[in-house]
Amino acid sequence: MSLATVHPLLPGVIELARRAGEAILPFWRANVAVTAKADDSPVTAADLAAHHVIVAGLKALDANIPILSEEDCGIALSERQNWQRWWLVDPLDGTKEFIAGSEEFTVNIALIEQGRVVFGVVTMPTNGRCYFGGAGLGAWRSETGGEALPIRVRTTPASGESFTVVASRRHSSPEQERLLAGLSAGLGELKLANIGSSLKFCLLAEGSADCYPRLAPTSQWDTAAAQGVLEGAGGEVLEVNGQPFRYPARESLLNPFFLALPAAAPWRARLLELAKG
Repeated sequence: MSLATVHPLLPGVIELARRAGEAILPFWRANVAVTAKADDSPVTAADLAAHHVIVAGLKALDANIPILSEEDCGIALSERQNWQRWWLVDPLDGTKEFIAGSEEFTVNIALIEQGRVVFGVVTMPTNGRCYFGGAGLGAWRSETGGEALPIRVRTTPASGESFTVVASRRHSSPEQERLLAGLSAGLGELKLANIGSSLKFCLLAEGSADCYPRLAPTSQWDTAAAQGVLEGAGGEVLEVNGQPFRYPARESLLNPFFLALPAAAPWRARLLELAKG
């Protein structure tokens, strides 16, 4: 498969995400210093090293496409609202997992047009795994040096398997707990898959899980790249009112609550009903 036929910018972005991962690894499990940002979230030298690699690389790919990165997000709305096409980047998604020594952190790069994800690339620096895809383009997973293999959501669990809900180890809310209780009442005992960073979307995309409800805060750079992967694999991301999840220019870079699921899931209506409360 020629990645350039999927999207002409995709091969360069995949290579760039891998290079950013290489910039991160020397800091992993190396007692890296942690600084608190204004919102009290942590940042390390690894975040900044990956950020500089990505920004330089994206500018080299196409200097006309602006970049919104978690590590350079103080761009005024008056400027951002004129963007028609831009990069949305999390140089190191899962900084808390990274600090704790977990492998569950990723590099996330998404191309956005008119508020919609065109494609996303998610890489795992520790093992070289890469997920990429976009709505109407397809979705794939590759390992270091291996062929990219197509991935697809599952609409129902395989025979004998439980309905699997992806949850965050660190973030929940009363609304989310109520939704899970309602799902369990209709679908039987749920299996909870706890995993960090944008890998939650990727579990759905590769058919290893069924649903990812997020009724707790996230930022735009946390979700866009992996949303592209999921949409390419036959999934969708919705606001709790059922509207497609988008990335419009707005003052706040925080996301609304969302539901990630297979687009053809037979339990879709039930999930939306529960989410609306």
